[in-house]
Order: sequence, then C-alpha cells, then structure tokens
Amino acid sequence: MFHLNWSQSETRPYHPRVPCRGTAPNRHRSENACKKVGTRPRDTNDKEFEMNLSWKTVLSATGAIAAATVAAQAADTTIRLSTYVNESDIRYDGFVHFAKLVEEKTGGSVEVQIFPSSTLHGWSEGVDALQGGVSDISWISADERLPCYRVTSLYPVAIDLDNQVEMDAAYADLIRDESANVGLVPLFNSNYSYDQEWWFEEPIADLGNLQGKQVRSIGPLVSMMIETWGGAPVFVAPKEVFQSAERGVVDGINMGVATYSSWQLWTVMPYMVNASLFYGNIQYMMNKSKFDSLTPDEQAAVTDAARETEEWLKPRYEDWVDQRVGNAVMKGGGAAVAISEDKRMELIDSVQGTWNETVQEACGADLANSVLSLFAENAP
Repeated sequence: MFHLNWSQSETRPYHPRVPCRGTAPNRHRSENACKKVGTRPRDTNDKEFEMNLSWKTVLSATGAIAAATVAAQAADTTIRLSTYVNESDIRYDGFVHFAKLVEEKTGGSVEVQIFPSSTLHGWSEGVDALQGGVSDISWISADERLPCYRVTSLYPVAIDLDNQVEMDAAYADLIRDESANVGLVPLFNSNYSYDQEWWFEEPIADLGNLQGKQVRSIGPLVSMMIETWGGAPVFVAPKEVFQSAERGVVDGINMGVATYSSWQLWTVMPYMVNASLFYGNIQYMMNKSKFDSLTPDEQAAVTDAARETEEWLKPRYEDWVDQRVGNAVMKGGGAAVAISEDKRMELIDSVQGTWNETVQEACGADLANSVLSLFAENAP
C-alpha cells in the first residue's frame, strides 16, 4: 500500500453544558435545539452518564493512540515520487515496483507515494521541485544548474543496449558530484535509449532534410539536431503535445515511444521514423537532504531498489514499446520506418562533432573525456 492517509481521531472529555431551560443564556433555545447540540435535560442521571462517557472517551483515545502507533510503525518516512508518465505507461508499473521494493527492504519504515502525469510540477521544474520540497524524487530535464548532465543525458551516439543497466549506473556515478552541488542524488534512469524517436503527419523522404518543418524538441541537443537538418525546434511539454499536433503548432515530434503511445498520439501523427540516434539517461534524482535523513540501511534499501527496478523494467519496457508500435501500425493506421545503418551513422556524424564541443565546455575536459569514453566503450 503506497498511499496511506491516516486521519487522527479527535476525542474530547465530556463537559456538561448549561441546561436549555431555566437559565438566562439558553432561554431562547427549544428542547429540540438542546438535543441537536448534545445537551441533556436536568433530570438525567449525571453520574451514570459521565461514567459511561468516560469509558467511551478512554476507549476512543486508546484507539486513536493505537492508530497513531500503527501509522508510525508503517512509515517513519514518506517519499513523494513525481513523474510525467501516466498510469497507462509501463514505466508507472516500474515506479510501483520500486515502491514495493522500498517497502519490503525497509520493513515498511519508508513509504513511496507516486504522483503521475506531472501533477506536482511541470517538465522543466524538477530541480526547483526537489529543492523547494514539492517532491522528493523527480525526473530531471536539461537544467542549466547541471551543465554536464544537461548536455550528456541525451547524446547522439550508437549504443549497444545489452549492457545498458550497468552503463546507466556508470553514467550516474560520473554526474554524482555535479548533482550533489545542487542538493540532488541520482537514483535511476527510466527513459531508455531504445525509446527516443521521431513522428510526422505524413512520410518524409529524409530525416536529415526537414525543409523548414517545426518539430517538437525536448532539450538543447535535439534543438541543435533539428536546426542542423533544416527544421525549426519548438518546445512543447509532454501533456501539451497532443493539442499542439492536432492544431498544427508542430509538423513533427521528437519523443519517447512509451510516452508517445501512452498519450495516444499515434492518431494525430502516425508516421514514425525509427532512427536510434541517442543514448538517453533522463535521471530520476532525490533531494539530497531527504536522502541523507534516511538511516544507512534505508539509504542502501532505496539505492538497491532503484537498481533492481531498472533491471526489472528494461525487458518489460522494450516488449511494451514493441507491442505499442505494432498495434499502432497494424490496427491504428500508423507506419514505422527504420532508416538504414549507413543513414543512422550519417545523421549521428552530422551533429556529434559539434555537440562534443558543447560537452567539453559544459563538463570540463576531465569529466567530458570520462563521459565520452563511457559512450565509446558501449558502442556496437
């Protein structure tokens, strides 16, 4: 159970009221009015009544104390996890799995509450939400306060995904110090490289020649790619993409397949270009003060649960995405076209050199070289 809302019973000792009849302050009240406010006629056996009531008060108070004790035992710490994905997305199942693991590993002392569909904050507000106490775990977009993460959490490269969970952990370690500088702790990646692709209303001959099309972007790298290929980047938050596409605000969309499918966007832009151009590691991070407030055992439990969740989710995520693409193509009138390996490398090469200059500037030479070496080690 991940959303426990305990209500505290309120108990009050009985204090006899002024009778309704025979005294000035209550002369205007009727006998029925007396009954409504809980007073009694003068001839009631007060001693017996007060004795009965005192027993009820003791029992009620005992019950309230017991309930409070159970609540304290159930969860000493509550962690609010904020995500942009909705409840129909397979990644939501991953967060539920994470919450269960945390509960099991901490013996119930830590409870994870899940807030889907950007209910706590918007796409670009993860750092602010964590620093301001709005959430305890949030996804982190391309924020300027995390300069190296901003330009490497989505990077143009061909990656062998067989070792992705270990690669994700290595990447998180590399940006751990930068994250700590703004009070954050990296936990896990739930936005897989397998997932980030392109959609258009109609087939296009060449992704590398966008001919002025306005294409939805999620951050600085994608914006640079769109501009390099002759398009115009437009930032649109995930929840607003459907209306933007339906109204013609954008001609194309760059987005994760899981998010695209869970927001039912195949009906407005059914033509998918499967290009596999990215390594993506959109981290979910935790407020460092909140993390540090946990006991060492609880910290280890949360960290282990995050790693195990990524291992658990990865195959399910990939199967789920395959099914959604297949259903959209076979039943929903969609189309999915994979570009050739030569074209894939041509598109990556057209932007990678320029982007590496940005990476060097943002990360500094040592960290940049470590990140780029990690990418090179995991190339196909």
